[in-house]
Amino acid sequence: MTHIHLAQALAVRDDRILLVASRYPNHTEPLWNLPGGRQRFGELLGDTAERELFEETGLRGVAGELAYINESYDGEKHFVAAVFHTGVRDGTLRAAQNDHVERVEWVPLDAIAGRIVADVVRAPLLAYLGGGLRRRYAGRLVAGISVEWPDEA
Repeated sequence: MTHIHLAQALAVRDDRILLVASRYPNHTEPLWNLPGGRQRFGELLGDTAERELFEETGLRGVAGELAYINESYDGEKHFVAAVFHTGVRDGTLRAAQNDHVERVEWVPLDAIAGRIVADVVRAPLLAYLGGGLRRRYAGRLVAGISVEWPDEA
């Protein structure tokens, strides 16, 4: 079994959430998600969220309070994602260069449900935003979606 640690930045501004649309080899359309990605060896999860935010969006931020943990399985892959409230400090909003991110956008809160198609991502985020994720934890034995990163294809 492979264990993959992820960290994501939950950045909110003027009732909008920062989302990225990423292209994956095993999906025909880009998938919307919070900025984030895989933790590197020797890197703390908060640092991962900050690095990924910058790499994917061009914005620098500070990972603050842990919003929630989202855990799931995709076959023999075990994913644990730490989602951090992240304050954006500075930078110029742009999609990542030489990466799988195609678009970056501040999305109105009421449009999140229609934008994020992966329920394993959408349901915990909406539950958290609506105050329904009291334990700050979401877990699924089956993710319901598989994602291949570009370097795995």
